[in-house]
Amino acid sequence: MSLHILKPGLLDTIQDEGRYGHGHLGINRSGAMDRAGMAVANFLVGNPAGEAVLEMHFPAPEIRLDAPVLLALAGANFTARADGVSVPLHTPVLLQAGVSIKFQKAISGTRCYLAVGGGFALDTWLGSCSTNLAAGAGGWKGRALQAGDVIAFRQKISVAQFELGEKMRRLPWSANVSDFYPANQAIRFCPGPEYGWLDTESQASLEQSDWQITAQSNRMGYRLKGPGLHRKNPAELVSSAVTAGTIQLLPNGQPIILMTDSQTTGGYPRIGQVVQADLPMLAQLGAGQAFALQRVPLETAFAALQAQEQMLRRLKTGCALKLAAVLTARH
Repeated sequence: MSLHILKPGLLDTIQDEGRYGHGHLGINRSGAMDRAGMAVANFLVGNPAGEAVLEMHFPAPEIRLDAPVLLALAGANFTARADGVSVPLHTPVLLQAGVSIKFQKAISGTRCYLAVGGGFALDTWLGSCSTNLAAGAGGWKGRALQAGDVIAFRQKISVAQFELGEKMRRLPWSANVSDFYPANQAIRFCPGPEYGWLDTESQASLEQSDWQITAQSNRMGYRLKGPGLHRKNPAELVSSAVTAGTIQLLPNGQPIILMTDSQTTGGYPRIGQVVQADLPMLAQLGAGQAFALQRVPLETAFAALQAQEQMLRRLKTGCALKLAAVLTARH
């Protein structure tokens, strides 16, 4: 009962909700870049929100299944096909043993999440299965997946769930994820501790400009390109705590938004903090894409996160009820 990597993708890693409580030791959180995408994929197959998933970038891997599995893809659309048959996004599917999955073309998004019912059989490191690439720990051998890797499933799916000769069966529901990735919405942020170090013109420019994600961006941080920002305060900053979503101002006047593999402290001015509810939307943007930033009060940030968590709870409940009804009916 396992998943075989026949051909690796650009960067395929095992990720979950991350590891917490070790920042004082310099160990970052890691975890899925798009936590909403991870949760959606998991809910569709009956898993908890933070169950370990496969996070993929394009070009994505070629995969073979050696046992029947309940599987879901969420996040980016990489045009998945199972033995030539289209695998729908945000929809649970039953796949038979021996099926191979290929990803043909990136249509939208940057990161695709693959979840299997019952999860993968993995060992934890500091309480998490997430891959920490810098430490070479967690996930699958602390690294990106390579050809020949075999990841075991924790749960066995009965072949009774399939019709005779059936390779793939699409279950009759999908998740509506449009509220997690609203089109053309600015990335919202709250002012950071050093926001006041920016001069008045730069504070205005931060919101009135389009910011392009450069090719020097990765899971550690998104380097942005736009009009140069200027400080009115030349003081040096003692290294201070940072986290995913922290917007720092680099010495060249350009911002960087720290992402989930960021360091735990930094010495650059923290001019903003991306609203947590907008991190999934930001995580699905890639190099060359541009977006606007919008300053909001802390109350808006809390309300947005609460609304997003409510949507996820409703999705979890709906998926659990539908999945129980369908699988029970097959026995």
